[in-house]
Amino acid sequence: MTAKIEKDKNTIRQMVTLYCRHKLNMPKPDEEYLALIDYCCLRLDKCKWGEKKMACKKCPRHCYKPEMREKIKKVMAWAGPRMIIYNPIAAIKHLLGK
Repeated sequence: MTAKIEKDKNTIRQMVTLYCRHKLNMPKPDEEYLALIDYCCLRLDKCKWGEKKMACKKCPRHCYKPEMREKIKKVMAWAGPRMIIYNPIAAIKHLLGK
C-alpha cells in the first residue's frame, strides 16, 4: 500500500485510541472500536483514488456504511483538535500533509 494510505491508517488508529482513552476512559480500544479501526483501514485499502485520495469528507463517493461514517466522524470531531495536545508531532505532520 502507498505511504499516504499507511499514514492515514496510522492517524485513524491514533485518533480512535485517543478517543477511547480520554473520552471513554478505556485503557485501550474495545472490540467495537477495534472493528471501527479495521473497517476504516479496509476502506482505505480499497480507496479508488489511492495516493491521490482527498479527505473522505470531501470525496464525491462516500464508501463508508452510514453508521460507520457517523461513528468515525464523531471520533474525529473529538480527537482531531486534541491531537495537538496528545500527539503534537503527528498533528503537525497531518496538517502539513494537507
